[in-house]
Amino acid sequence: MVSYENFYAGADYGLDSDYGESFLGFGYRFPTEQFGIPTDPRTANQIKAVSDKLSTGAKTIEVSGVTPQVLENIPKQHLKEINRLKKLTGVNLTFHGPLIEPTGVGRDNWTEEQREFAERQMWSALERSHELEPDGNIVVTFHTSNGLPEPRTRVKTKDGKIISTGLAVIDERTGRFGAMPKPKEEHFLGRKASVDEELKRLNEENWARSLGNLNFIVNRGRNAIRETINDLERKQRMQELPVELKEKNVMELYNLSKTSEGQKFIENLNPNSQKFAQEIINNIDYGAVAVREAYSDLQQLFDQAYDAALGSDRKVDIMKLDEYQKEVSKKLEKWKTDPTKVAELADEITRGVRVLDSIQSPQVFQPLEKFANDKAAETFSNLALQGYKKFKDTAPIISIENPPAGMGITRAEDIRKLIDTTRDKFVKKAKEELGMSGSEARKQSEKLIGVTWDIGHINMIRKFGYDESDIVKETEKIAPYVKHVHLSDNFGMEHTELPMGMGNVPTKKMLDLISKYNKQVKKIAETGTWFGPQAFGTQTPFRQTLEAFGSPVFSMQAPYWNQAAATTGEYSVGFGRVLPDVHFSTYGAGFSNLPTELGGQMGGRNRLSGAPME
Repeated sequence: MVSYENFYAGADYGLDSDYGESFLGFGYRFPTEQFGIPTDPRTANQIKAVSDKLSTGAKTIEVSGVTPQVLENIPKQHLKEINRLKKLTGVNLTFHGPLIEPTGVGRDNWTEEQREFAERQMWSALERSHELEPDGNIVVTFHTSNGLPEPRTRVKTKDGKIISTGLAVIDERTGRFGAMPKPKEEHFLGRKASVDEELKRLNEENWARSLGNLNFIVNRGRNAIRETINDLERKQRMQELPVELKEKNVMELYNLSKTSEGQKFIENLNPNSQKFAQEIINNIDYGAVAVREAYSDLQQLFDQAYDAALGSDRKVDIMKLDEYQKEVSKKLEKWKTDPTKVAELADEITRGVRVLDSIQSPQVFQPLEKFANDKAAETFSNLALQGYKKFKDTAPIISIENPPAGMGITRAEDIRKLIDTTRDKFVKKAKEELGMSGSEARKQSEKLIGVTWDIGHINMIRKFGYDESDIVKETEKIAPYVKHVHLSDNFGMEHTELPMGMGNVPTKKMLDLISKYNKQVKKIAETGTWFGPQAFGTQTPFRQTLEAFGSPVFSMQAPYWNQAAATTGEYSVGFGRVLPDVHFSTYGAGFSNLPTELGGQMGGRNRLSGAPME
C-alpha cells in the first residue's frame, strides 16, 4: 500500500550535511502558533468548521465569511460560541470578510449608491467579526477589489522593460467605464503611442468634438433665425408682404405668437397671411430650440471644464472661467426665457465656446486606477472610523488583501497608494468628526488599516513576463504595511492554492522581508486546492506546512517537524509501514495461525484453502 500523506522528502540521515534543514530552506524556525489555517468557506456551520481545524493542532484559525450569502446564513449565536471555543482551547482567531467590490463599480458602471451598499455589507461583516474577539483587535481581511477590471495592465518585455499594454478608463460624470483601445502604430511619426498618450489624445479629440457639436448646434439655430429675418426684410423691400404684416418685424411677430393677444391677431389674418406668419414663427421656433439646446450643452461643458481645472489646480484656466461666468451667467439665463433675445443668446454662446477652447482640455475619461483608489479608500476609511466609534480600543483591524494578479489593484505600488489614501481620509474624518488630534488620528489609522499580503496571488504576475526578482521587489515595497500573510503556492499562471513548496513562490525571500517589520505576523496557509475531492481529498495539510517551514515540534525547539514527519528513514520514506503486524500473524511461522481444532487461533476456516472445517 502506498500513502501520499507525505508531500515532502522524509527523514534525512543524521550525518547528512543538510540534516535538519527546512524544506523551504529557512535558516530560522517559525513557531507553530504563527501558522494558521482557514475554515471551509463553503459552509455556514462555522462552529463545526472551527472544531475540525482544531483537531489538526493549529493554534491560529481564520474563520471564513468569504461568500456574502454563506456569511448571511451564520446565526449570530454561532460567532459567540466560536469565541467560547477560542477561550477553551487557547487558539487565535482571524476573520476573512466577504468578497465585495469596495469601489461601487458594477458590471457596467459605477454609482455612489452601489458603493454605499458595498460599504454597508462590509460593515455588517466587520461588526459581526467583533463577536469572535470582543476583547482584542481581530484582524479582518477584505480584498482590494472583487470584480473591478485591472486598471492598468503591465507586462515585462523580453528586454526587461515594463510597459502598459492596457488601461481601463471611466467617465466620472456618467459612471460608465471601459477599456482603452490598444494604441495603433503611428506610421506618419514612425512610432507607436503609449496607452497614456492614447488617453490624452482621446480626451483632446473628445473635447474638440464636444465643442464642435456645440458650435454646430448654436450656428444652426442662429442661421435659421437670421435667414428668416433676412427673408422678411427682403420681402418688405420688394413690397411682397401681406398688408397686415407690413409693419411687423420678425421678432415682434414671434413675440406676439407667445401671447394670447398675438394668437388672436394671427387667427384673424386672412388664410394667406396666416400661413405666411405661421411659417415665420415656425422657422424662428426651430432656431430658438437649437439655441436653447446649445445653452444647456454649454452649461454642462462649462461645469465639466471647471471641475477638471479645480482637480488639477490650473489657476489660469479657473480665472478665465470665473471671468466668463460672472460676466454672462445672469444675462444668459435671462435671455434663455426672452424670445426677443434669442439671437443675442446665440452670440454669447459662441463666445463661450471660444473661452472653453482656450483652456486645457479636461479629461472626460479618467484612468480607472485613480478613481478606484479614491472610492475604495472612501469605503475602507469609513469602515475604520465607524469601527473605532463603536468599539474604541477593541476595534477590528482592517487588513486589505491583494487579489490574484490580473484583477483590480493587485500590485504593491497600487496597494501602498490605497493604504496611504485610506489612512489620510481616516485622519481627516477623525479630526473633523471626533475632535481627535492629528498625531492620535495618525496613530489609530496605522493601527487599524494595513495589508494582508497573499504571496501566492502576487506570484501570478509571472504570467505577465515577470520573474522571481520582480516578485520579491513587490514584497519589499509592501512589507512595512503588512499586518497579516496568506500562504499558498502555485506556478504563477493560474490561481491554484497548493501547500508551500509545491510551486515556485519565493516564500523564504518574501517572508524574510516581511519579518524585518513584523516578526509575529500570523501566516494563514490557504490550501484551497485541498478542499475538494477532485484534488487530494478533504485533508488539511497543516502538518505538511509545519514540515515545509521546519517548525519545532515542542517548545524546547527540537526536534523539528521536517525531521520528525517521516522517521522511518530513507528506504521506506512515504510508504507507511511496509511490514505490518497482520503480515506475521497471517503468513508467519508458529502455532498461532493453526485452526482451533489443532490448537491454533484461526477458528472456522482451513488456513490453506479458506474453506470451512468439516
